[in-house]
Amino acid sequence: MRIGELARRSGVSERSLRYYETQDLLRSVRTPGGQRDFGEWAVDRVIRIQALYAAGLNSKKIAQLLPCMRDADGAPNEIATHQLVDELVAERDRIDRMIKELHRSRDILTEVIDTASDSLPVDGS
Repeated sequence: MRIGELARRSGVSERSLRYYETQDLLRSVRTPGGQRDFGEWAVDRVIRIQALYAAGLNSKKIAQLLPCMRDADGAPNEIATHQLVDELVAERDRIDRMIKELHRSRDILTEVIDTASDSLPVDGS
């Protein structure tokens, strides 16, 4: 499939897809006319890349991780290493800490909203 079709099916811009190629996260073959051509596997790959970015991983870490994952099901590939697993556990722990901090921030904000709302004069309109 061409880059435009991959962009449409994955919901990711063509510019991002080209960036993924420069970061060795995604590969295409070139047609005789020089156009990028991606296999069906690329849709799952792009969706997985987006999920890893959303989890806070950078492109370098994603590039290390992707060869250790199978595109169809996301399960570990045979080349996963203990070091990679340790690094991923550390990333997950970092995300868990961020989630806890966000919950605390939300609770504080809710308390401020409630307090501010209680102190507003009652409006008859």
